[in-house]
Amino acid sequence: MADAPYDPDQDAEERRHVRKNYRRLVKNVQDRSHDLNAEDLTKQIREADELFSTGVKGPQEATLDSAFLLMSSTMAAQKARQMKSATGAFDIDDFVSRLSAFMGGVKDVDDDEAEEPADGAFLEWDRIGRKALAKSRRVPAPGFMFGPLTVEVKQRKITQKPKVEKEKVKESKPQELHEEDIARSENETTKNVATLEAILSEEEEPINLFKFVINPNDFAQSVENIFYLSFLIRDGKVAMETQENGEVVIYPCQQPDDKDYLEGLKKRQLVLEFDMATWKRAKEVFKITKSRIPQREKSKMRIGNQWYG
Repeated sequence: MADAPYDPDQDAEERRHVRKNYRRLVKNVQDRSHDLNAEDLTKQIREADELFSTGVKGPQEATLDSAFLLMSSTMAAQKARQMKSATGAFDIDDFVSRLSAFMGGVKDVDDDEAEEPADGAFLEWDRIGRKALAKSRRVPAPGFMFGPLTVEVKQRKITQKPKVEKEKVKESKPQELHEEDIARSENETTKNVATLEAILSEEEEPINLFKFVINPNDFAQSVENIFYLSFLIRDGKVAMETQENGEVVIYPCQQPDDKDYLEGLKKRQLVLEFDMATWKRAKEVFKITKSRIPQREKSKMRIGNQWYG
């Protein structure tokens, strides 16, 4: 393939003609990808070679030529992989039989009447040596054959392991939760919220948040007190305020109505972190030794047929 000189001033009509021919070649190869033989593919490549030598003078046309050659080489590789060098597998026994016969051994291994060579007779290896020298100038050298020509494939024995009976496990199903169980829990919460509201209403002045909710003898009930207090703050029955010195206090207030929210009152949410370390630290700072909220008995909740404390 000759190198085509670069010509930026090539005639536009000539460039269009070159591109049209390349697109035609690509379409022909693509449309006949299943039945295109080697001779037809070679013809298309030669036509592209002639087109490149006479008409390609710009990078765009050279790109079309490169794309066509890439597609042609890919298709040729696919055709080569599909070809078969023989109709069947190589027969080792037939090869050895023919080789032995050529060197003066048994003529036909399938012939029961064929005579075996006499004791001490040798095969004429020089005959096959002369045939090999006619095909190669390489000096013959001794070699070794590792393993036999044929290998017997061992059949793998499949042994079945004795079945082990699984230990019978007593089946259990989850406890069923009834509506009355949930209703009982809700009634208990309502009762405790009302108790906190009554206790807080007896306070004449705002009280420190921690002094009101902390039970110095029971961390779990301190957490519950904060939970019950959150309902009163949510409903607007209790106000929480941070004073100038940073102390957080709570006090009863008049519950707002819809008119108050229309005039600009807004609800705010607060996330309070309360853990065991905060509980112990609050007891020390505020010197809490007695709970404002009476100690409650540990509640029990029935789920199905079981009671949980």
